[in-house]
Amino acid sequence: MADGARSLLGGSRSSSPLSSPLLGRGGKSRSLPTQSSSSRQQRQQQTPPASPKQPSPQQAAAASRGSAPGHGFKRVTLTKPTFCHYCTDFIWGLAGYLCEVCNFMSHEKCLKHVKIPCSCVAPSLVRVPVAHCLGSSGHYKKKFCAVCRKQLESPAFRCEVCELYVHTDCAPFACSDCRRCHEDGHQDHDTYHHHWREGNLPSGARCKICKKTCGSSEVLSGMRCEWCGITAHAACYVIVPPECTFGRLRNMILPPNCVRLFSRNFSKMHCFRISESLQTETDDDDDDVDSSMQVSLKESQVSTESSKQTLKIYDGNDAVKRNQYRLIMVPRIAKNDEVVEAALRAYYINDDHQDYELQTFTQQALFCDDIINRNHASEEVHSGSVFREAVPEAWIIRAKPRDNEVIKIYPGWLKVGMACVSIRVNKESTTQMVIEEVLPLLGYQQLETPHNFRLVEVLMGSKQVQRMVLDDHELILGRFQDIRKTSIRQMNQTRFYIVENNVSTVRVHLFVGGLPPHLSTEEYTNILKDELTIRTNLVSVSHVYSSQGAVVLEISCFSEAERLYMLAKDTTVNDKTLTAVVLPEVLSAKLPQNCCPLLVFVNPKSGGLKGRDLLYSFRKLLNPHQVFELTNGGPLPGFHMFSQIPNFRILVCGGDGTVGWVLGALEEIRHRLVCSEPSVAIVPLGTGNDLGRVLRWGAGYSGEDPYSILISVDEANNVLMDRWTILLDAQEAIESPENGVLEPEPPKIVQMNNYCGLGIDAELSLDFHHAREEEPDKFNSRYLQPNFQLIHP
Repeated sequence: MADGARSLLGGSRSSSPLSSPLLGRGGKSRSLPTQSSSSRQQRQQQTPPASPKQPSPQQAAAASRGSAPGHGFKRVTLTKPTFCHYCTDFIWGLAGYLCEVCNFMSHEKCLKHVKIPCSCVAPSLVRVPVAHCLGSSGHYKKKFCAVCRKQLESPAFRCEVCELYVHTDCAPFACSDCRRCHEDGHQDHDTYHHHWREGNLPSGARCKICKKTCGSSEVLSGMRCEWCGITAHAACYVIVPPECTFGRLRNMILPPNCVRLFSRNFSKMHCFRISESLQTETDDDDDDVDSSMQVSLKESQVSTESSKQTLKIYDGNDAVKRNQYRLIMVPRIAKNDEVVEAALRAYYINDDHQDYELQTFTQQALFCDDIINRNHASEEVHSGSVFREAVPEAWIIRAKPRDNEVIKIYPGWLKVGMACVSIRVNKESTTQMVIEEVLPLLGYQQLETPHNFRLVEVLMGSKQVQRMVLDDHELILGRFQDIRKTSIRQMNQTRFYIVENNVSTVRVHLFVGGLPPHLSTEEYTNILKDELTIRTNLVSVSHVYSSQGAVVLEISCFSEAERLYMLAKDTTVNDKTLTAVVLPEVLSAKLPQNCCPLLVFVNPKSGGLKGRDLLYSFRKLLNPHQVFELTNGGPLPGFHMFSQIPNFRILVCGGDGTVGWVLGALEEIRHRLVCSEPSVAIVPLGTGNDLGRVLRWGAGYSGEDPYSILISVDEANNVLMDRWTILLDAQEAIESPENGVLEPEPPKIVQMNNYCGLGIDAELSLDFHHAREEEPDKFNSRYLQPNFQLIHP
């Protein structure tokens, strides 16, 4: 018997370019028109002149346009208690100012101070588009939607990486402004700025600047950096220094600029290894939600008011194909301009309504200005007043044809200081002509050949950012028209970037487990050729873990990596299903000197499924790439990812069996780690938790703040614990199945902690384990487990 020591953490009993897009410091500032010119004149005639000391409602709303980016404020009468979204104070009186697009409510005195942009202009303020990781819908109490700013009373989505909450109906309109947790070859920078997220702050949040309470349980208000965690008022966060230092957990966070992942064809679920058994993805396109759910939610909001009419509005051919529409309510007698304005507001578009028109499914042009006349009175049909036939309830909003247009070209990937350049294109403008015109505006000399650059179309969807390189001879104006026909919303979320034709090597690392153990590299390659039909010119085996039956593939083609990932999950070898995990590459040479990243393993099935909540919390507090779910490939993918880091620590969230599993895997792979003896901390999630109690981490997890847990891990002291390596020899020879000759059984090596049970207690523990596997719901209490073990036969 050989003995050794393992260093564990004992619990203490005292216990840039990547800044947020929603900075609100600039951007287009205009208000969506809400009334026709004739009706506005009538209201002005009926409104008495205002006092010289008191501005009129129209003047107050107009004065706010210079400071409130994109909002269209309208004076409204309040019928219930309402709070201001800017100062969070109660609005006294019967009047307030409401943005007709995003529902931002404000005092009259606060209008000129509003800096939070409207949802209709938020996509244009995104600096680096990063898609969100939206899981399955759920019910979230006292949370607010980031798009419509209303409370989440119906099922909603939440991002698994940042603090974004949206209604299922609002998800397609969410900005692709998630945290950027790795480099992917586009707009990579070493300096990180604060990544601000509005609202849904803790009740005790205090402003970093004025030290006053900045959170609110009544409205979406207050700002929080999703890296360092500082909070501030909407009026105070603009003066916070832009550089982010990652806060108190800076030494435990894996810096995003030290992680590289080529993830063009992989969803965020795959990149962050979020189990599909815990989070159900939708089957349709990246921004689509379930049609039946969307329709039921919309129709439940239909008003029964007889003076108004409800219309279905589609934003393009794709919405018609999927039967995904938005409902608007307009008066039964309404002008065409008013309905077009309402349709644009429903899709969070702040363009001029005169550039759009409404079309039916059967006709391609409008007969007149009036949309609706359902008084059922026999009227003479006058040209330009009503339709010549029955008015349908469903319409498609279309962009009017244009002979020329001004487009914005973003040179962000070239790492220059200019945000974007605007040029005018016509029907003859091609991609090559646009590049030739843009380069001098960016400061490039005529010596630079345009063939060294390309134009990339980027669709900034809420769930996936899609990039497509445009052909040099493609007509830009025609491309615009095709996108608008498909979806007006997609046009609002589409950008064009000019990039250099740098030859970059694609390297996707794919971990494949579940293979037969103790084979050679050549044998593993042959198995993968037979089962997955890998292409040896694109795929190579970079690492082999023979004792665990796993390999790491290095793939030089995005499409081949995606094919192998999807195929491996449905492949079995020797009646064992393969596991596939996309792994990022850690650039250890770029790690800060005092950085000691924390490798987190969580068993979501431990402790009555409490591990799921910890998974979500640790992904928010740390870099989600350093948080691993043990039911998805075990601990080996995490150890491989951290193998080149010179100094790191481990946090295991689970019971004693989970801790033993991780420590056993560490013993087998420690000779491949640069940091061969990392310290291990424990969050006891099991029902026994003897090891956690001995190391002073407590008898079990009872809902403590995850941030406090990480602080305790950072402040914990190292203690040594004995780990035994036991060699078990067979006493009797066994008959070989090949030649029938008696051969000695090979020795078995196991690792154990310094306490063990022999005899009847071991048998009872084994029986209890089998019973808990069959019926886990009956064995989730840490207080009743000892009794179960005593009475179990």
